[in-house]
Amino acid sequence: MMNRAVHKSQINKITTAGLIVTLGIIYGDIGTSPLYVMRAIIAGANSINSPFILGGLSCIFWTLTMQTSIKYITFAISADNKGEGGILALFALIRKRAKWAFLFAMIGGCTLLADSIITPAITIVSAVEGTLIKNPRIPVVPIAVMIITLLFLVQKFGTKLIGKSFGPIMFIWFSMLGILGIIQLVEYPQILKALNPVYAFNFLTKFPQGFVLLGAVFLCTTGADALYSDLGHCGRNNIRVTWSFIKVCLLLNYFGQGAWILKNADYVNEWTNPFFAIMPSWFLMPGIIIATLAAIIASQAMITSSFTLISEAISLNFWPKVKINYPTNIKGQMYISSINWILYFCCIGIVLFFQKSANMEAAYGLTINITMLMTTILLGIYFYYKHVPKYMIIIFLMVYLAIEGTFLIANLNKFLHGGYFTFMLGSILFIIMYVWFHGRKIKNSFIEFYPINQYFDIFKALSKDKSIPKYATNLVFLTKANRETDIESKIIYSIINKQPKRADTYWMLHIDILDEPHVLEYKVTHIIQGILIKIDFKIGFKVQPRVNLFFRQVLEEMSRNKEIDLLSHYDSLRTFNVSSDFRFVVIDRIQNYDFDFPPREQFIMDIYAILKQFGISEVRSLGLDTSNVTVETVPLYIDKETPGLLTRNDQTKRMG
Repeated sequence: MMNRAVHKSQINKITTAGLIVTLGIIYGDIGTSPLYVMRAIIAGANSINSPFILGGLSCIFWTLTMQTSIKYITFAISADNKGEGGILALFALIRKRAKWAFLFAMIGGCTLLADSIITPAITIVSAVEGTLIKNPRIPVVPIAVMIITLLFLVQKFGTKLIGKSFGPIMFIWFSMLGILGIIQLVEYPQILKALNPVYAFNFLTKFPQGFVLLGAVFLCTTGADALYSDLGHCGRNNIRVTWSFIKVCLLLNYFGQGAWILKNADYVNEWTNPFFAIMPSWFLMPGIIIATLAAIIASQAMITSSFTLISEAISLNFWPKVKINYPTNIKGQMYISSINWILYFCCIGIVLFFQKSANMEAAYGLTINITMLMTTILLGIYFYYKHVPKYMIIIFLMVYLAIEGTFLIANLNKFLHGGYFTFMLGSILFIIMYVWFHGRKIKNSFIEFYPINQYFDIFKALSKDKSIPKYATNLVFLTKANRETDIESKIIYSIINKQPKRADTYWMLHIDILDEPHVLEYKVTHIIQGILIKIDFKIGFKVQPRVNLFFRQVLEEMSRNKEIDLLSHYDSLRTFNVSSDFRFVVIDRIQNYDFDFPPREQFIMDIYAILKQFGISEVRSLGLDTSNVTVETVPLYIDKETPGLLTRNDQTKRMG
């Protein structure tokens, strides 16, 4: 308990280093939104005039305030799971009491993954497009593809070295945003009238295209959900302190762009990007370079968060087991090769298909919108179980479901202009999660437990039966039995029926994935002294279950406590202090040839079997030493009695 308290106090401590790290990690996505938000708004305008621009800016201000400042900075990051945030960490808090909420977590997780695919494409292409002001013939797409390729190639080496520069670069980026905005505000201070919400109301009611353009406005808050996901890396207080600086810089830049647009209304058209237009000509190339670096950092943050999301999804049984590497010693930094290359090819596909960042905006906004809706619903459920007054929950849900529902309708208006891509991509990811979750659930429904005390005599007799060749001195099984009084039928089947396995000591390892993120504890139960021992590992959902390493630590501690003897039980080897031998048996349950599921379940299990081929085996996922592991298959369903399908029909002839 003390370690958990220390961990929580550390992540909530405000330090200069923590503030810089926070700038570099979590604000890349929302911080690069000025690259395309105002451009998207003016691209949908019938005419450029003061009420229209003031209305659009007012919508941006109140969207950032309501969505990011109030919903996420005030409410969401307070709903932490022992310091960890994000939609799956939030689901882990409520899953025992609201198992049905898995659908909202899955949908939000899928759209957050889709965001990780679209972010590198739209931000990097937007930054590179700034060079078109200098030379309209610059090949934007090849340059963007090259940058994206290099970004994904370096992932397997980790980002320890370049990661140290993220904070200072993003500080320069946000400072640049603020300064460029202030220059324009000084020349046109009237733009500050947009702070009045009346202009936002008029934008939606008096302009025919105003409601549809809410989809473009919504892009200003992209990255808010990623901010919540990175809570564990930065800490609540560091996020709240830095957000004040970030919000001011963002608003200064948006308002500065608006001021420039109104000063140059006669020259503005749908191709104008006011973000680059407000830069002095001498600063354009340095500005483009800084923007490109910020876009790369934003992309890196989303790639890293996607690795974290998949790791959590695996622990929650939402995703097939895949290989996870840890390229550096930085806490939480991981590399998942399969996900990295899926993201890469999808990202390149988006760039090649859409060509321009403006064409990606509809797909981009829709993914974030759906993620935020799912987060709102899960927050409402969380508040309910935290016994927040019901009237406050109702107000919270009414306000944010109305806001995000309105944005969703606006984003759906662009479904045929790119939103369909989000729907297609999210649907594929959702099918994978849904099938994997329900496939495991169907398999687990066939798990049968027996009272273990019924087999005490068998274990004692078998361990001493010299007529059976010794299978291993120490025989280790992985069990799903939560209670010490139970044993799985498949383990009994393997030890007794499939092939009698004599061992001096039988070990049962049980892995319990907890709703808390960083717990790593174990408990030892001597069921039959010296013959049958059970180890219960309690592992947080963000901890990689490296069972081989954990088990070795347990054995060493038990040996030091004189609970077990780790020297070989063979006299010839014991003389030379050779360690005892261990063998793991991993049991894979497969569908019986003579047993069929109902059609819906059979369909799920067929897809589940296909997905399983793309993942890694349970042996590798648990970090077991493959040199001493036996993988056995047993029927998913073991009939106790053979049904009478045949009728004997022969004649017995008396001999002699």
